Amino acid sequence: GNTSGTMAEGDNRSTNLLAAETASLEEQLQGWGEVMLMADKVLRWERAWFPPAIMGVVSLVFLTIYYLDPSVLSGVSCFVMFLCLADYLVPILAPRIFGSNKWTTEQQQRFHEICSNLVKTRRRTVGWWKRLFTLKEEKPKMYFMTMIVSLAAVAWVGQQVHNLLLTYLIVTFLLLLPGLNQHGIILKYIGMAKREINKLLKQKEKKN
Repeated sequence: GNTSGTMAEGDNRSTNLLAAETASLEEQLQGWGEVMLMADKVLRWERAWFPPAIMGVVSLVFLTIYYLDPSVLSGVSCFVMFLCLADYLVPILAPRIFGSNKWTTEQQQRFHEICSNLVKTRRRTVGWWKRLFTLKEEKPKMYFMTMIVSLAAVAWVGQQVHNLLLTYLIVTFLLLLPGLNQHGIILKYIGMAKREINKLLKQKEKKN
């Protein structure tokens, strides 16, 4: 009885904390609301031409970077400057571009869901980070071996593929990921991979 009560209390505390963090994030991102809702529609492929449009825009940006070939310092400075300009201009211009400040209940609900998902993603990231340090404390040998192998693999891939091309592929995949997930394409291919692995395992069992 005490254990279930403690668990329920913990769940309630976690839910309340999630709600408080979501409300705080909604308040912080209110000025970006219209842009976030539009980006959400694009990333979830509400129209058939959104995926090629995403790839086209990303390709254009990376071709521009390739053509200009800026130094790392110049590239980082320009990127941060763009973020600063966006942070200042978007909350001012977005309501004028997208229309009225009055949202429908559906828009408000979707904005709430986006902020809630962002908070959950942040929690998962922090959770994985904490697990990594727990692994370091509990199993230091496994931690160092995992880190060395992972970093060596990343270094090898970075050596084999041009950095800008690699960045382009990663950015394109991350931007297409919500749409792939929304339309069940990832689950479809994961299912196919699982079936193929099961077939191979069964064939090995028969041989043995």
